[in-house]
Amino acid sequence: MSSIQVADQTFVAAPGERVAQAFASPERWRRWWPDLNLTITEDRGAKGIRWAVRGGVVGTMELWLEPALDGVIVHYFLHAEFAGSGGVAAQQHTRRVAGRAMTFQLKRELEAGRSAGEVPSHVASSSTGE
Repeated sequence: MSSIQVADQTFVAAPGERVAQAFASPERWRRWWPDLNLTITEDRGAKGIRWAVRGGVVGTMELWLEPALDGVIVHYFLHAEFAGSGGVAAQQHTRRVAGRAMTFQLKRELEAGRSAGEVPSHVASSSTGE
């Protein structure tokens, strides 16, 4: 078996609670990682989630939400073993691209209608007392 180690991060201008809700659905996990079976090992709420991973790879995966500025940094980690064909480098690339696609989808959804540099709605409404 060969090890796959993926670590990536993406800033999302949304509260951790909203980001956590956006990736809480097992149906979404199946769309993002169709060949993986994920079992929650730790639901950390607004701080993220950890899974045991089986299927195309075997190991652990985590989304850690780190509060930063007016949102969170979504840290994506995958530590797994791969026993299939196609080479470790190709598998590493595939898993990195899947993680990036997931975080960019969350970013598009949660920042929809917000122009670059504009204060996110959750910050603007709290500063005006709404």
